[in-house]
Amino acid sequence: MVLTNVLGPALLVRETLPYVRESRGRIVVVGSVAGIRNTPGNMYSVTKWAVHALVENVRLLVAKDHVGVTLVAPGVVDSPFWDERGGTPQAAPALTVEQIADAILFAVNQPEGVDVSQLVVRPTGQLG
Repeated sequence: MVLTNVLGPALLVRETLPYVRESRGRIVVVGSVAGIRNTPGNMYSVTKWAVHALVENVRLLVAKDHVGVTLVAPGVVDSPFWDERGGTPQAAPALTVEQIADAILFAVNQPEGVDVSQLVVRPTGQLG
């Protein structure tokens, strides 16, 4: 989990940063609501907090280069993540992966000079 959720995005940023700086593009990293609302004793939450810190660190690093950096933090999403956990919780409303893709496209399609730093996307009715 640490390798996927923390090291993966860090390596992605490191490898793409020269190209993104040159193009004045945008880096988008998917975090989680778990990175905003901590769940005690939950390592997943810890890794997503680290992702949020990474994205803010990168934003500060490249702001002078006019590179956009966006963190998309979804709530519950009906995705394969839940397969090992018995499926999406029935009591919880869930987003679709297409809705998260739409949020990413929203961030990417902002006009030059606009930086959407963080998008928190929850299904209507999600309490956490």
